[in-house]
Amino acid sequence: MTQKIKTFNAIAEKGLNILQEKKFEVSDNLSDPDAIILRSHKLKKEDFGKNLKAIARAGAGVNNIPVEECSDLGIPVFNTPGANANAVKEIVLAALLMSSRGLFQGANFVNSIEESNQDELKPLIESGKKSFKGRELTGGTLGVVGMGAIGSKVADMGVMLGMNVIGYDPAITVEAAWKLPNKVERKESIEDVFKESDYISLHVPANDKTKGLINSDLLKNAKKGLRLINFARDEIVVSKDIIDSLDKRILSKYITDFADLELISRAKTANEVIILPHIGASTSQAEENCSVMAAEQLDDFLNNGNIKNSVNFPELIEPRPSEFRITLSNKNHPGMIGKITTVLADNKLNIIDMVNKSRGDIAYNIIDLETKPPERVLADLSSLDDVISVREV
Repeated sequence: MTQKIKTFNAIAEKGLNILQEKKFEVSDNLSDPDAIILRSHKLKKEDFGKNLKAIARAGAGVNNIPVEECSDLGIPVFNTPGANANAVKEIVLAALLMSSRGLFQGANFVNSIEESNQDELKPLIESGKKSFKGRELTGGTLGVVGMGAIGSKVADMGVMLGMNVIGYDPAITVEAAWKLPNKVERKESIEDVFKESDYISLHVPANDKTKGLINSDLLKNAKKGLRLINFARDEIVVSKDIIDSLDKRILSKYITDFADLELISRAKTANEVIILPHIGASTSQAEENCSVMAAEQLDDFLNNGNIKNSVNFPELIEPRPSEFRITLSNKNHPGMIGKITTVLADNKLNIIDMVNKSRGDIAYNIIDLETKPPERVLADLSSLDDVISVREV
């Protein structure tokens, strides 16, 4: 039976073509799909059907997906870390320059000139440009908060620009650490980064730990004149505290990809706030990269049970030694492997290979068998206490 993948938002054709070539039915008008691929659509549990097996976000953040409910139902949620990293890195570079050189304000000044006499235009511009004198990035200190796929690229860019780069990430992975240039100095606290930086770029996800992370308590001890750049998430910043820090001249600039009414009001009356319409990852290349990665992850999971880049399930990628494979997710409780293998043994099924990995409260198993399992085996496994989902792939 053909598996169905429902799309929300406009997903780049390159990724959709991969799924169609793999014989999936792909459409934005499907009922009870096997999987969902989306970008920024706010997904609700009501969007789920009884056959839903996976959700892929063509982007890094998953705060528009009810991840906890997905875990309870045994549904892996995939994202695409790093696929849009270069696009965001480049727009951070633009923000660094805008925060330093008066580019945005200077362009507005020129566009506001109503002088019609060409001979008077040049002296008018020469007299006005004094207001837009800036500073060079070279020699400044760039703080990077969050050293994942995007943050590590931003840090590397800062080094190449001749900046002193410091970084903070309490949850940095070994893989991300290896990607960092040796000139990046890691700090033990976010407070140290704010005290020492002339510029800070934020690259952390939105979750319970980071919501409101950038607030008055943190900002009050920041280096005076700090330029703060936020292309991560709006929830990590308290807007009224940003405005208060601008009033107190602690911050000299705030550039963000996320609009709210308080910030828009401030941007209209002053030059210290620049707001962009959430375009940090809006390049054709980034959208294609994200769609391709999401499509490939869905294909490998639906057809092989492999999991890569899931935010709620353990990573588990196994080559297939047999055409007969069962995947099983369960609550991470003791004794589960014994219960699972007993069911298989009672049904005279020989296990070629079995791998179990856990992540928090979820455990995931890939079991390769010598022969095809009867339907009753899947039913018996599903009936075990603490088993969440069972699938033959």
